[in-house]
Amino acid sequence: MELCLRVYDKNGNTIAIRHGFDEISLMCPREYQEGDHLVLEISEPNAFVWLQLDDALGKSLVYLTGNVEYLVPFGEKRVNLSPKAFSGKIHLLYARAARDYEIHAYRNLAVNVNDQHGDVSCFPHASANVETRGEAVFAAKNAIDGVVISDSHGNWPYASWGINRRDDAKMRLDFGRMVEIDRIHLYTRSDFPHDNWWTEATFTFSDGSTLVFPMEKSDRPHELTFEKKQVEWLEIGELKKAPGPSPFPALTQIEVYGTDL
Repeated sequence: MELCLRVYDKNGNTIAIRHGFDEISLMCPREYQEGDHLVLEISEPNAFVWLQLDDALGKSLVYLTGNVEYLVPFGEKRVNLSPKAFSGKIHLLYARAARDYEIHAYRNLAVNVNDQHGDVSCFPHASANVETRGEAVFAAKNAIDGVVISDSHGNWPYASWGINRRDDAKMRLDFGRMVEIDRIHLYTRSDFPHDNWWTEATFTFSDGSTLVFPMEKSDRPHELTFEKKQVEWLEIGELKKAPGPSPFPALTQIEVYGTDL
């Protein structure tokens, strides 16, 4: 598969570029400026690729339905990421076509350190009907960034999905293709006594099935296992809050285990 990594400035000028087959690395020797964006072009859509858009974010095995375009975040949009991310004068981008044994391994299918808002071609992808005050530290994508520390809230590494006290809050996880799953781990935020917690959540799956997931106050992952399901997406909703003075339950991370078909 032919790959191309590019860095553009706000005017569309190319800052750095690297072409190659199956595996490429690109070093960008320049401090990022507002409006810069990163692009991965692929010759074959519907491809599995290890993608690193910044060395501080790390790599994720993602499913691409087309080219990826990522706007370099600044200001408030960056505080949910490591302060090392996209900073400095040297940046390392990387992409590699995944190998069959990597694609079909039993793994967490939910993690994507490269996720972003809006319509995407890079999966998995998290979205929600509410994110507290629209702030980056409470965005749905924080729940699939691989960071599970949960004993505080706010800037990285404590970003989470915040529901703005909404009783009808729900989050959707799209895989972008059909996968087979049989286990879910939820890391609920545990900044007690600031936080509350959920006693129950309901999962709705693209196959039309639902599962009710009882939970308790804990700083450990809640684990749900079930018969294998073949799905393209799932939603978590009908979140029942525990009685108590705090109105702030939140989700630090969701992990969904299974295999690609």
